[in-house]
Amino acid sequence: MLIYNTLTRLKEQFKPIHEGHVGMYVCGPTVYGDAHLGHARPAITFDVLYRYLMHLGYKVRYVRNITDVGHLEHDADEGEDKVAKKARLEQLEPMEVVQYYLNRYHHDMALLNVLPPTIEPHASAHIIEQIEFIKRILDAGFAYISDGSVYFDVEKYNNVHHYGILSGRDIEQIRENTRHLDGQNEKRRSIDFALWKKAAPEHIMHWPSPWSEGFPGWHLECSTMGTKYLGEQFDIHGGGMDLIFPHHECEIAQSVAALGHPTVHYWMHNNMITINGQKMGKSLGNFITLEQFFTGEHELLDRPYSPMTIRFFILQAHYRSTVDFSNQALEAAEKGLQKLNETYHRLQTLKATDAAPDIAEIKTLRRQCAEAMDDDLNTALLIAQLFDSAKIINSVHDGKMTINAEDLTELNSVWQTYAIDILGLTLSDSGDDSNTAQAYKGAVDLLLNIRLKAKQNKDWATSDQIRDQLTALGFQIKDTKDGFEWSI
Repeated sequence: MLIYNTLTRLKEQFKPIHEGHVGMYVCGPTVYGDAHLGHARPAITFDVLYRYLMHLGYKVRYVRNITDVGHLEHDADEGEDKVAKKARLEQLEPMEVVQYYLNRYHHDMALLNVLPPTIEPHASAHIIEQIEFIKRILDAGFAYISDGSVYFDVEKYNNVHHYGILSGRDIEQIRENTRHLDGQNEKRRSIDFALWKKAAPEHIMHWPSPWSEGFPGWHLECSTMGTKYLGEQFDIHGGGMDLIFPHHECEIAQSVAALGHPTVHYWMHNNMITINGQKMGKSLGNFITLEQFFTGEHELLDRPYSPMTIRFFILQAHYRSTVDFSNQALEAAEKGLQKLNETYHRLQTLKATDAAPDIAEIKTLRRQCAEAMDDDLNTALLIAQLFDSAKIINSVHDGKMTINAEDLTELNSVWQTYAIDILGLTLSDSGDDSNTAQAYKGAVDLLLNIRLKAKQNKDWATSDQIRDQLTALGFQIKDTKDGFEWSI
């Protein structure tokens, strides 16, 4: 299995630290608002990785954190805590905000068929561990105390190690691009970042520490919780590409400073969801929540889209490529998923023929699917392999070829393994997955059953009228020995 390692910018053979076991940490959401399409992509990407690693026989400890404190506005060291600001505006306790949006996040993930992680730690529940982590960095000489706050000394660290190893940036470049914000005068340099912040009187969430009544910096939680649950060295750290700098760069620096060595062997990053070429995100105000996709209640949406359509839309592209949102792209994904559903439905109805010859393409299908996944989780290629096998399924269904029992069993097994177990697609053996689609299908079936009875009664006028009007609406109708089939 090859994984693209952001740290080396190479595809590398995956070798776990401990044979048969994988430790994986993925940055989860900051829970102060509803999840949007940009949140769905890393969740689905690393869900597929989690599923595939388990398919390969690994025992996986999958840690996905919940950020509920310390993430300030603009991802900076000054400004208001995102959760606390939401709590102040809505006159709620911060943990009420956290619980409300976390419940909704879990609900959306369940609809997308994203498996829950094995551990889901909260930043606010690990304050003591974060304080101890800061002490280790201070003891190593890579941090300093300033007016009750603690800052990481980037320049001093860079003199010994390499700050910028993940993002490829150098200190001068970072310094030039660092915005000057109010309050940074307590830092020695603008490129330094907060490990602990002294809380202002109006700050809602704060804890006692050796330095001040305050709260941890945003980057610190992942270094702390990753090593707490996965050890001082673990296999995979994942997240969105937008986290490479500064978040993950700071994580590496903190961990090396505190422990004396890097912790992560493979850094994996999914690319962005964009709208008109611009990253989708809450800070930019151009996001569409997952609930809005499911209900269609957004000005950029023509209609609702099912959770499985969203999942398929994301999996159609390689996780390291950009995916640009549009209604046309979602409609294409919906049609592709419908074809997979129809094929899966047909697969369930196939009958084996004892004397049928072996089908060579079926003998190689499992290997081709495995090769696609082993090539850095190439879900796009895997889906293409499934569509290629659909040609065989349709040919057998239409009576153009026969299939023996061994090949039919293998075909069913491959589709179950790769389409359902690994890609996580909830395929329906009735051809579609949404309640609306089921009702729609039922209505068309009803019309075609009326047409079938009309034909049996030799009421050709009614039969032709139903066929012609459905054809004019874009339906393709095929009469079969057992009745009829239709598609759009």
